[in-house]
Amino acid sequence: MKAARLRLILGDQLNPKHSWFAHSDPQVLYLMIEMRQETDYVLHHAQKILGIFAAMRDFAGQLREQGHRVYYLKISDPNNTQTLIGNLEQVIEQSGCQHMEYQAPDEWRLDQQLSKFAADSPIDVECVDSEHFYTRRDEVARLFAKRKRWLMESFYRQMRQQHQILLDANGEPEGGQWNYDHDNRHAWRGDPEPPADCRPLHDHSQLWKEIVESGASSFGNPQAEQFRWPLNRDQALELLASFIDQALPHFGRYQDAANTGHWRLFHSLISFALNTKMINPRELVQAAQQAYRERQIPLAAAEGFIRQVIGWREYVRGVYWAQMPGYDKQNFFAHEQPLPHWFWDGNTRMRCLRHAIGQSLEHAYAHHIQRLMIIGNFALLAGLSPQELHRWYLGIYIDAFEWVELPNTLGMSQFADGGLLATKPYVSSAAYVHRMSDYCQQCHYQRAQRTGARACPFNALYWDFHLRHRDRLEGNPRIGMAYRNLQKMDTQTREALVEQANAIRRRLDQL
Repeated sequence: MKAARLRLILGDQLNPKHSWFAHSDPQVLYLMIEMRQETDYVLHHAQKILGIFAAMRDFAGQLREQGHRVYYLKISDPNNTQTLIGNLEQVIEQSGCQHMEYQAPDEWRLDQQLSKFAADSPIDVECVDSEHFYTRRDEVARLFAKRKRWLMESFYRQMRQQHQILLDANGEPEGGQWNYDHDNRHAWRGDPEPPADCRPLHDHSQLWKEIVESGASSFGNPQAEQFRWPLNRDQALELLASFIDQALPHFGRYQDAANTGHWRLFHSLISFALNTKMINPRELVQAAQQAYRERQIPLAAAEGFIRQVIGWREYVRGVYWAQMPGYDKQNFFAHEQPLPHWFWDGNTRMRCLRHAIGQSLEHAYAHHIQRLMIIGNFALLAGLSPQELHRWYLGIYIDAFEWVELPNTLGMSQFADGGLLATKPYVSSAAYVHRMSDYCQQCHYQRAQRTGARACPFNALYWDFHLRHRDRLEGNPRIGMAYRNLQKMDTQTREALVEQANAIRRRLDQL
């Protein structure tokens, strides 16, 4: 185990194309650690723990096959201290190394741990780039340093220009527009048929047994014998190729749709592989752009997918690093309601939430509209604690790492930052849910009713939300219509809606 140089690889740094691995060196020892510190900082979905550990083990095997030396601490190893710093100190002492390197972590808590360790360590410790993102951590903050308003669209256009993405020969946006979001808001009504699930199938029942025996807590279905997420770069590339070929042509048009019979629809399911760095965002962008130019897939589909990758994903990372520490404590509306029990079991009579949460518990995945406009929409209207919701999102989704999840939850979904990330609260009544899904069909509640025992809870909560926060929201030009409609209601109607909403919040567990 003796080595001159130690290199740490975290569980979301599984990038075989990193320059570290260009040549093998017998004096370099790579360290990978499964630990309770990472399973326990929030309650995680079983598939998230299983997927990260399985992918780590696969990656360690790849490195060994390439001639690299790897010291791998399993969660069941009796020498495992179950903490990052404890294991680092132990391995450094045992190996006798005088130099350590680590790739820049993407989560603030790990960055702080390793920065402090580097400052206090008796050996030389160096932080290197993960070689994954388009942007540096501080790029978004520097772009908006002298601007009053942060807007993702401004950042996105700059990214397109800087990296020459979807531009014509004159340097103008393909098709004459930067954004085709208005073309990508269609409900799916059964045609075309979504592609089959082509993800690989794994049996990780033995690994799951190790995780359970370690004492790590989890929730959700582990699907250990039929685990379906990619665990290495080759599998991720196959999944990307399948998405580009079969789903991307329809992705744009139906990216906001939801359906009880087809939980995947036309989504890529590539985010777990992307956020653990098995695959690079440039590869996704290149594949989508090439499909548009060479196979004439709809521009709106290619642009919508690329915007998620180079626009939203890079932007929220910049917001995260600009606002941490402290961003996770933001609570603009002072919402403190605890999560209802059915966030953990899906047992609610609201069909939209039963499906979106049930799907999340079953697959550790929901697409962006299910997260934002079903689960997040309800949480904001009902006044649920954004901090509790943040921890739930961070734990339940296999692709959720704090740098991407926290701004999306507290900023975009819950408006807890007061409008730094989003230009308005993303809330709706049952009308939006009905328009974009089949959730309202056969639901216990009636989507068209505002009050009464069978009225859809979204309706009264929607109007009550605007009334409760009128002093903070009425001046927002993007939601003026809601207040004009409230003004048209008579006093009796408004009071009935408030009474209905109060009754709903008192019995959230019984909905």
